[in-house]
Amino acid sequence: MAELRPIPFAELLERVLVEPARQESLFDLPLRKIWRPRADLDLSVDVHGHRAQSPVGPAAGPHAQLAQNIVLAWAAGSRIIELKTVQVLDELTIPRPCIDAATIGYNVEWSQELRLAESLREYVAGWMLVRILRELDPLGLGAAAALSEPVFELSVGYDLKGLQSVQMHNYLLQAQNVGTLVDELRAQIPEQHKRLRDLDFRSDLVRCVTLSTFHGCPPEEIEAIARYLIDDVGVDVIVKLNPTLLGYDEVLYLLHDRMGYHDLSPKRSAFEGDLKWQEAIALGWRMQEAAARRGRSFGVKMTNTLVVENHKRWLPGDEMYLSGPPLHVLAMHCVERWRAAFGGAVPLSFSGGIDQHNVVDAVACDLVPVTTCTDLLRPGGYGRLGKYLENLEEAMAACGARDRDELVCKRFGKEDEAARLVDGELEEQGARVDAAERRARVVRMAGVLNSHEVAARVTGDPRYAAGKNGKPPRKVGSSLVLLDCLSCDKCVPVCPNDANFSIDTPPEELGYEDVVVDAAGGVTREAGGLWTVKKAQQWANFADACNECGNCDVFCPEDGGPYVMKARYFGSRASFDASPGHDGLWIERAAGELQVHARVAGKPCAMRTSGDEAIVDDGVVRVRYDRRRDAIVEAALVDGARGPHRLSGTVYLTLRTLLRAVLDPQRVNAVSVRLASAPAPASASASASG
Repeated sequence: MAELRPIPFAELLERVLVEPARQESLFDLPLRKIWRPRADLDLSVDVHGHRAQSPVGPAAGPHAQLAQNIVLAWAAGSRIIELKTVQVLDELTIPRPCIDAATIGYNVEWSQELRLAESLREYVAGWMLVRILRELDPLGLGAAAALSEPVFELSVGYDLKGLQSVQMHNYLLQAQNVGTLVDELRAQIPEQHKRLRDLDFRSDLVRCVTLSTFHGCPPEEIEAIARYLIDDVGVDVIVKLNPTLLGYDEVLYLLHDRMGYHDLSPKRSAFEGDLKWQEAIALGWRMQEAAARRGRSFGVKMTNTLVVENHKRWLPGDEMYLSGPPLHVLAMHCVERWRAAFGGAVPLSFSGGIDQHNVVDAVACDLVPVTTCTDLLRPGGYGRLGKYLENLEEAMAACGARDRDELVCKRFGKEDEAARLVDGELEEQGARVDAAERRARVVRMAGVLNSHEVAARVTGDPRYAAGKNGKPPRKVGSSLVLLDCLSCDKCVPVCPNDANFSIDTPPEELGYEDVVVDAAGGVTREAGGLWTVKKAQQWANFADACNECGNCDVFCPEDGGPYVMKARYFGSRASFDASPGHDGLWIERAAGELQVHARVAGKPCAMRTSGDEAIVDDGVVRVRYDRRRDAIVEAALVDGARGPHRLSGTVYLTLRTLLRAVLDPQRVNAVSVRLASAPAPASASASASG
């Protein structure tokens, strides 16, 4: 199984400092996709004692697990980031593949893939990198950079015993004061950037924890966890509820009769142990009072994913978790029913099928934050988020709203009705409030009224129906190979971890020789064939950041999966050795040389380069090449080796091409920044260009 290995902080920092100027991107997100707020409009919201510049961000999931995920989400416009859910069991075996966003959205992973300490370090690393980006502003945000500090929400699960364990309790306390980790990472800032060590990196990473109530968590357990988080850990609490709140019959009615997803079968067992409406409402009132007594806040998030039978069988296992368009309808019905009971008394946040088309209505329902996941797994990736915010700004301008609160009031023309209802309540209660409090109540009431409107609209909207969401990405029938493909560029943005990236390879065509060893140990050379590279751009994978989720395979028009078939570069010898079943290469600088450790067509080999010479060794023969002519100079049997054996000349050409491409001085990637910090070879010919 693939294992995520966090990229060292110093290497991530180098990407942040160099990549925007050199190739107009940040972790392969084009700078043109970065959100730049309009100066005349204010999308900001109050959340957990902070003012967040925008009300949107990633849901706890694949877009908020690694440091580069967090930076990418922020660059694209996220200002409230719900970090990947963690639990005491931090050595899980996640099935592979684990994501299928081909049509609507399914997954089979539900918790962090890193150890607890690694997770927290990644969150702090992402936090610090964003602070550096705000300070240096290589993205050109201008005055908006100062206001762009993100707000982090911690997401945890799944039972009280686990959360009260020493490991999780310490984790929760440390997350509120990460000063030790900040200092640890501060010390890793290279000497040439030492001025950055003095930045005011905040140590209060989070003050709010979202509890993910996984299916089957009893009502009394949910309340006990929420009270523990408020009373003993001292944080604000959001409880993320499940769409099973609607009940099996209503969920089935909405999925089958209203939206036409007759192939979806919700797991009836998931409804039996889950929270029911009356239990949830009673819990909400009790927890709001309990939080207020402690000076904390309590809120609810709609909703988690829905457990369904695995009818597609592309993902492993008997069940999977539904997301995307149909979940949006279910989640909005949960919002509408919750608001019918509570009005605007309990803050609501939202997750479920959010995209550029429905984000405005969700924000207008006074949902804070509005988070997304499945849509960012589609072509365009993080770059899709900027359109959310542009659409919000356009909607505000269209209705004459200057800020988010005015959008809530004006989007559906509910401001006057909301004001009448609020004034009526105040009169009935004999209460007097100042203008600011009255305005806040009017905004909340308008959000409640809008919720009823939106829930009714989405239920009949064909955009959420099976007919609009049943066509998977087109496959063309050809198979991927290592070099040259259709070059559609889908695999890079759909990877949430920035594991896939492009490399440049000049087109070429040249003949090569094979080295042949006979049974007696004689070594000869024979004409091998014609080496051809047709495309100037190729696609590669950084294995340490790839968890083999399969999403790039879903959207690749060819068969085989880019994360399997394309050049796989490893970040360390440990990660290379830990994946013996995968072709790929690990590059190091040692003894004044560039050394490549590789597996090609399943067979181990190595190449070292120095000056104008390269030596390829596959354990049977050792072949010396003139790199200027790509020609064999000599070949000899390795001591103790035997024939018969053939070493194809394509091994040298493959390794030399992949080495030269990934170390192109005009490009920046995870491999080149790692090697840039290593001692350079003595010979000028063996420079960073390989």
